[in-house]
Amino acid sequence: MIADVIADPDAHRRDPIFGELAEALCPAAPSRTTFAPRPQPAPWTQWGHDLDANAVQQMANACQLPVSVRGALMPDAHLGYGLPIGGVLATDNAVIPYAVGVDIACRMKMTVLDLTPNAITGQTDRLVHAINRETEFGIGAKFSRPHQHPVMDEDWSVSPITQRHKDKAWHQLGTSGSGNHFVEFGILSPASDFARATGFDLPPGQYLALLSHSGSRGTGALVAGYYSRLAMGLRPELPKQLRHLAWLELDTQEGREYWAAMSLMGRYAAANHAIIHRMIARHLKADVLADIENHHNFAWKETHHTPQGTREVIVHRKGATPAAHRDIGIIPGSMASPAYIVRGRGSEPALNSASHGAGRVMSRKQAKLTFTWSDTRKYLDERGVNLITAGLDEVPWVYKNIDDVMRAQRDLVEIIGRFDPKIVKMAPPGEKPED
Repeated sequence: MIADVIADPDAHRRDPIFGELAEALCPAAPSRTTFAPRPQPAPWTQWGHDLDANAVQQMANACQLPVSVRGALMPDAHLGYGLPIGGVLATDNAVIPYAVGVDIACRMKMTVLDLTPNAITGQTDRLVHAINRETEFGIGAKFSRPHQHPVMDEDWSVSPITQRHKDKAWHQLGTSGSGNHFVEFGILSPASDFARATGFDLPPGQYLALLSHSGSRGTGALVAGYYSRLAMGLRPELPKQLRHLAWLELDTQEGREYWAAMSLMGRYAAANHAIIHRMIARHLKADVLADIENHHNFAWKETHHTPQGTREVIVHRKGATPAAHRDIGIIPGSMASPAYIVRGRGSEPALNSASHGAGRVMSRKQAKLTFTWSDTRKYLDERGVNLITAGLDEVPWVYKNIDDVMRAQRDLVEIIGRFDPKIVKMAPPGEKPED
């Protein structure tokens, strides 16, 4: 195999194993040695106050790219790779793998079940057992007998990464990951216009609901890593602060390949949630009354107003929720604070976006040095939250106040329902975060 690479290194430049060796053996391609930023940065708008200064700087950096068209920064913004978490960036015929994110198509899904809300306290063990039995948490989480879903019948040869790791993805279908990913039962309180907004006939009252947050698992992370490295290799002239914003043009083979792989990972992430919710509902012998979901960490082809006129652009939402006019989305807080079901207002300055959560205010390392389980358990008990497992780096105090975040984006979304978590499971302590 190595001899084949030596004989024709150019043919192996995108090989997931030998690509680095092939790249070293290929003659150096002529490239620019200096980076020329835009004469004027692309315009961008910020929501919220007292945002992380590093995240604000990352957004400003992103708008210096020659492919950038417009940007927006959501009120949950915090530091990320390249584009900040909570960053929205429109580009011209280019996709930035790190602006999509490491966990491609990370996603929220809520199903409303026909079980009484009293099951939270009256059937706690049954609900806990359903979560523990029907999904697995952690980076290496998988099922020995993989679940069936039509997504596994799709064409996984669109990328050498998806083709090579199809079996890994299949065995991880229905798992929940680590970091800030969770599966939880809680109480949904729909607003008076919930039924009209969503099309689900739920009269005002309270309902038992299941909420999950996770993405495209190990295969999605491998796709992100591979194409991020590929993009950076194609843009050696980018300065250090922009290196993780290297892009792939969509009219190139590399760009088309990443777009196809990202899109497949989006459908895979949706299937992953579908399996979790289907299996838990089946375990409980419950019917689903309503079903709401949305992506973040993704890129979309959309039409927006730009300085050059209204045209199609590529909108990256890294930790941001689609919020076009009447879009339905879910914005969670923490394990002890509410998630909100929202309807988009279609704010063009925000590129039809909103926050994807409350946003971190503390690093994972600092959280582990600051908080204790005794204080956390007391706090959760006071709020009636039953925590199955989680790490100290996900305790409620590492997040902003979700109500402050929602007030900061009242012009982006309207609240049509509230979900209060009551039985929560996240990855056990010690798991490396995927987010």
